[in-house]
Order: sequence, then structure tokens, then C-alpha cells
Amino acid sequence: MKHWWLQQSARIDALSLRERAFVFVSVIACCLALADVLWLSPAAGAHQLQTQQYAAQNAELQRLRTELQKAPKPVDVNLPLRTEVAALQQKLAEFQGRIAADADSGSPALEPVLAEFLRRREGLTLLSTATLAAGAAAGKDSAVPGITRRGVELKVSGPYGELLKYVKSLEQALPNLRWGPMQLRSEKQPPELTLQVFVLEVQP
Repeated sequence: MKHWWLQQSARIDALSLRERAFVFVSVIACCLALADVLWLSPAAGAHQLQTQQYAAQNAELQRLRTELQKAPKPVDVNLPLRTEVAALQQKLAEFQGRIAADADSGSPALEPVLAEFLRRREGLTLLSTATLAAGAAAGKDSAVPGITRRGVELKVSGPYGELLKYVKSLEQALPNLRWGPMQLRSEKQPPELTLQVFVLEVQP
């Protein structure tokens, strides 16, 4: 190897100055070409690829932002239903409060109240209503001075189960009602229920 280097050195020394400069430039050009092939070109290609990927990612991100801005805002599809339910609950609470007030005060609105409860029961039919005299079915309450009883008699027909539910609904919603006689006739279908209810009135 040393002998080879000595031969090459002798050959270079034998060249003229111009030839030496040409050889030197050629060696530098070969080194630059080799560096370009091994390092510069791959690095430039990788950089260009990264630049393209970055640009593509930015474009995709911008597209997603645009779609997000154009997308409609979520709508609560249950909002109308909840609003309607809340309104119905409020009306029911007001109605029950009015019923309780009417029952406590013994106002003449007792018959419409009982009829309203009846309309809530499917299969029941109101056959007749009658206002009872103040002294009808008098109980121990009538012995209290200044208190009278106002009564209503209802005759209702329908399935036995619905009649029972109707009576229970009156007991639960109107706890201050006073109950008179009840008569159930089942000779013909549907059965007929005759009931009497009373409210107490304080005389001025």
C-alpha cells in the first residue's frame, strides 16, 4: 500500500503545475458529486417530503375547521316535549290546588270537580248528578253550630275496576270530603254506582 502511494506521489510530482491544478479540481468535483449522492440529495428529498406532509396536514386541519364552523349546532330534540310536560304538570298542580280549595271552602264548584275526575277515567259514564239538601245524611258535623253540609249525589256506570279507581282517586285528591252512602247495582251491565259526598261550610 505504501509502495502504491509512493508511485502515485511520484506521478503527481511529475505533472506540471497546470496538470496538478486540473487533477485537484477533478478530485474536488468527484468529492462534491459523491457528497451530493450520499448526503445532499437524500437530505433535500427528505426535507421536501416533510414540507409536503406539513402542507397537507395544514390543509386538512383547515378543512376540518371550516366544516366545524359550518356544522349546525346540536339541537335538543326533547326540549319541546319537556316544555309540554312541564306545562301540563303546572296545569295539573293548579287544578289540584283549585280542587282542594273548592273542597275546603264548600264552594258550588264541587260538581264540576267530580265530573272532571270522572272524565279522566276511560269507560265511565256519568248518568246523573243531584245536589243534596243541607240536612241530608246529617252526621255529627251537623251538630256543630255554624257548620252546614253541602252534598252532591253522583250516579256513574262502568267497569267495576274503573269505578273503584275513581273512588280511590277522589279519596286521595280530596281528603277533606265527607262520604255518605254508596250503592253498587250489578243487576245489569255495566254496573252502576251511586255515591254521596259532602263538604263542610262555615256559616258567616
